[in-house]
Amino acid sequence: MNEIKQRVLLGMSGGVDSSVAGYLLRELGYDVIGVTMKVWPQDCISRAEDKCCGPQAIADARNVAHALGIPHYVVDEADQFERLVIDYFASEYQAGRTPNPCVMCNEKLKFGNLWSKAKALGCDYIATGHYAVIEHPVVSTFRDYRCAVLRKGVDPRKDQSYFLFSLRQPQLHRALTPLGRMTKPQVREIAHSLGLKVADKIDSQEICFVPGSDYKAFLRSHLGESEFHRGAIYDVDGNFIGEHDGIELFTIGQRKGLPGGSPQRRYVVDLDPKTNRVIVGDADDLTVEEFEIDRVNWHPVAAIDDPGRRQTSMMATVKIRYNHPGTPATITPLENDRAHVRLHEPQRAVTPGQAVVIYDGDIVLGGGWICRHSFCHPERSEAESRDLATV
Repeated sequence: MNEIKQRVLLGMSGGVDSSVAGYLLRELGYDVIGVTMKVWPQDCISRAEDKCCGPQAIADARNVAHALGIPHYVVDEADQFERLVIDYFASEYQAGRTPNPCVMCNEKLKFGNLWSKAKALGCDYIATGHYAVIEHPVVSTFRDYRCAVLRKGVDPRKDQSYFLFSLRQPQLHRALTPLGRMTKPQVREIAHSLGLKVADKIDSQEICFVPGSDYKAFLRSHLGESEFHRGAIYDVDGNFIGEHDGIELFTIGQRKGLPGGSPQRRYVVDLDPKTNRVIVGDADDLTVEEFEIDRVNWHPVAAIDDPGRRQTSMMATVKIRYNHPGTPATITPLENDRAHVRLHEPQRAVTPGQAVVIYDGDIVLGGGWICRHSFCHPERSEAESRDLATV
C-alpha cells in the first residue's frame, strides 16, 4: 500500500533560497506545491520590477517550479499586503517609530493569510527559504502537544530567526524551513548542480516595496505631503534648533538631514509623537541602558506559564535589530504582554518600533517591540516625563 505523502505549500520568491528549499522538500518525499504572492496592484507593478514579489520574480519562480517538476500558482495578496504591511509601515513612522515590515509580513501573510490557501490545496505545512531551524516535537500522549522550538540558522551570516520570533505555536507547528541547517554557499552549490538559472541571483537587500531604499520618497508617495506631521527640532537641553517637514522623516540615530551650525555631530535621539518634536544630541545621548518592550510573544521554551503575571527575571541574549550581534541582558516579564530589558552593556540607537528578540544560546525564547523610552528633557516636569514614557 502506497504511503500518502504529506503536502507542503512552498512560498517561492524567485530567488535561490526558496528554489533550493523546493528541491530539498521534494527529495525528502513531500508533495510540493509552489506559490508566489503577488502583492502589487497592477498600476504599481513597475515599482516591483526587480523585487522579490515583482514580475521577474514570478517568472523566475515559475521556471524553477517547472525545472523541479512541481506545480506553481500565483496568489493575489495585494489588498492584504497593503492593509497589513504597507499601512503598518506608514503608520509606525507617523507615530515616531521605525517599523520592521519583514516581521509583520511573515506573521500576517506568509505564515498567516497564506494558510487558508494551503488548506484549500490540502497542504499540511507551509515552507519558506528562511535560514532558521524549526524543530517539530513528537506529539505526546499526555499533553495536546509539546512546543515547536525556533532556533537560529547554522549560518551566522544568514540567520533569519529574528524575523520569525512573532510566530505563534500553531504557525510554527505547520512551518518548514529546510535551509536552517545549511550555509549560503551550500545552497548555491546545490542550485548550480541542478542547473537552476537563479543559482547566482543576487539577494535582495531592500524592503521589497520601497524603491531604491528611499523610504522617505515612498512615504511621500503613499501618504501625501498633507499627512506629514511637521514640527520643531530641539537639542537635549531644550534649545530650539529649527523646523522640520515631518516626524515621519526621522529615525533614532539619524545624522543626515539635520540643521548645521554645531561644532559636534548631531544625532536624532528622540521623537516625540505628542508634540512632533525631534530631539537631537551627541553620540553619548544615543546610549541606552534599559527600556521596555510590548506585544511580547513568549515561546513555551521560555517557561513563562502566565504572561499576564509578573515573573522572575531571566538572563538572556537580546538582539535589538536584525544586524545586531546580540548582547547580554536581564529580562523581567511584566503585565499586559510587556517586559523590562536591562542591558548589561549600554547600547546605542535602541529604536522604538524595532523588534527585540530574546535568545538562550541559539533558541528563541520570545521577543517584542521596543517602546518609546522618553528622553529626559530639563524643561519637562517629572510627571510629564512619566506620561510620555507610556506613549
